[in-house]
Amino acid sequence: MKLTVKELAERLNCPFEGDGTVLITGVASLEKAKSGDLVFLAKPKSRELLEKTGASAAILPPGEKFDRIPVLRADNTHLAFVRATEIFNRPYRPEPGIHPAALVSGSAKIGPQVSIGAFCVVGDDVEIGESAVIFPLVTIYPRVKIGARTVVHSNTSLREGVRIGSRVIIHNGVVIGADGFGYLRSDDGTHIKIPQVGTVVIEDDVEIGANTTIDRAALGETIVRKGTKIDDLVMVAHNVEIGENAILVAQVGIAGSSKVGRSTILSGQVGVADHVDVGDNVIIAAKSGVTKNIPSGSFISGSPHLDIRDWRKFWALAPQLYDIVKDFKKLKARFEELEKSLKK
Repeated sequence: MKLTVKELAERLNCPFEGDGTVLITGVASLEKAKSGDLVFLAKPKSRELLEKTGASAAILPPGEKFDRIPVLRADNTHLAFVRATEIFNRPYRPEPGIHPAALVSGSAKIGPQVSIGAFCVVGDDVEIGESAVIFPLVTIYPRVKIGARTVVHSNTSLREGVRIGSRVIIHNGVVIGADGFGYLRSDDGTHIKIPQVGTVVIEDDVEIGANTTIDRAALGETIVRKGTKIDDLVMVAHNVEIGENAILVAQVGIAGSSKVGRSTILSGQVGVADHVDVGDNVIIAAKSGVTKNIPSGSFISGSPHLDIRDWRKFWALAPQLYDIVKDFKKLKARFEELEKSLKK
């Protein structure tokens, strides 16, 4: 794709300065840009790189003076650059149609412009919405519903009866709807499996990273609300509910029947115990262990978790604990000597 600076500015709804006829053919970093590329300035400390860049145009914040190449103005330069990236780099989409090597049940309802790749298995009574893409080697169990323009990448398994919304992106190796991990211990010490007869609901505009697992509910639904983004290698257990626009970073694990609120961020390797409620707009720092309810608006860290201010104080003090203990032992010894002398 080739766009002039003027055409690109119109698409991004950004004012521009300089020669609007300059052609832009792609995007790049400040360091690696060449002729035809668009770059952006995120922080003032990168100004030196901007001066040296080989790009043909740049996205800059208002007030940032620069006239060596054409400039597009945006309050949020990074966001404008992301939108430009989407214009110049469209993700690969196979042509619509069902590959001859796919196995599709006669009772499945396949919408218009759907693509189903080789060696996919589509079970009975499955519904796939308009313009959805099912890449090769996907297994879709019976009664699954998939919304319009959803993309399911290879080696994904969608178990029986799960419901996937529209514009969802499911990356490679994801398993949605496996049995939740539920057992009762019998009198003889064996483990009796609790039937997992619920389902999973993934709402619109969710993205699920590679090798993530989301278990079906024992009863009712495991729910991921719209707009949530889930990284690779995340585990969501049975009957969990994830609120709208939440972020779950790599290797997060959420135990059964817990709830995560709207716009909450769980950083890498966070663990949430079962039956815990995490409020809205919470930030949980990496490797934290959450064992009790978290009020909305909190920022926590540690295992077991603490308010981030208390956690910082603790770890600022931690390196001094050895010296503090030594001093305490000395003071204790002196006190005991003084106590003995007073008793004489």
